[in-house]
Formats: sequence, C-alpha cells, structure tokens
Amino acid sequence: METDTATLGLVCTGAPAPVAAPPPRDHVPAVRVLSLDAHGRAMDWIGWQDATCLYARDAIAWTLGEPCLRVRGGICRTTGARSLIELHPIVATRGHAHARALDPTPTLSNTALFARDAHLCLYCGEQFARPHLTRDHVMPLSKGGRDAYGRTLSAPASTAIRAKATAPRSRRTCRCWPCPTGPAGSST
Repeated sequence: METDTATLGLVCTGAPAPVAAPPPRDHVPAVRVLSLDAHGRAMDWIGWQDATCLYARDAIAWTLGEPCLRVRGGICRTTGARSLIELHPIVATRGHAHARALDPTPTLSNTALFARDAHLCLYCGEQFARPHLTRDHVMPLSKGGRDAYGRTLSAPASTAIRAKATAPRSRRTCRCWPCPTGPAGSST
C-alpha cells in the first residue's frame, strides 16, 4: 500500500475500535489503495476518498487483503444505523479500463531515459553527468518524429545541437552507440 501525507483522523485497521481514542496527530498517512481492473491489471493508486466512492457505487468486483480503513458515513433516517464502508488495500473495479492503463510502458521522462542509456551519449559513447544530458529525438518533433522511448536518445546539449543541424537522412546513417530501445531493453 502506498502512502502520502494528509490530515486525517484515526485509521482503524480491521481491529475493533479502541475504547479511548489516542490524542490527535498532526500528520496521519493518507491511505492509498491500489486499483486493478477486473482482470487484475494494475490501473493506478487512488486515494481513500475515490475508493470509498467506488464502494458506494457498487463498482468493486473483488478485493485483496484485510480491510485497512473504516469510513463512517451518515445516519439512516429510517433505521438510525450509521453507514460503514471498510476499504481494502487492493480493489478490482468493474467496467472498462482506460487505454493508457493497459499499456505497461512507463511514461517517457528524462530520468528514465538517461538511466536506460546509462548516462552515455549515444552518439559518441562518452559518459556525462545528468545536468549535461538532454533528450534528443532521432527524428525531430517538428519533422513528424514521436516522443517515445524508441525514438529518443541521450546526448549532451552540444552534440544534440550539432545533430539537429544535419539532415534527417544523414542522421539515420549516423552511427549511434547502441540502438535506442524502450525502457528495460524492450524494442519500442
């Protein structure tokens, strides 16, 4: 379960509520719930508020783990009972997944790109510190290139500027150190 910080009240973890509540704390970790689709593919981390809405709309297909948070709601006018929703750390939702969620390729970032390339300039093979590297597109975006792992490489700014001055045809024949790939060596 992933956590972030927010101001919350007492978090009960499936055990009966204590008789005397502990003194309030300034920062209680906010519970984050892992949301899966009905087939078990990871969708995203969601906050406890969003997870509570999924439970209230009956959009949960199945859950894993012991309840990690009890959310108390209003009191029913007719029965006088207080509503209670117990959130589980992993929930699978009904319905359709976003197309982006089904793609396991992480978002392209300079940090991930430079790590993939081991901080090497893929034109000359020299290693550079992160502040000196930049993302270079094999085919410039202005010429129809894409911002994707297989279409970008690490290079220091001076080399990237020289490479941009060459025509795309000569850049394709330019010898790159290793061939650009996707994250973790996939060929995207």
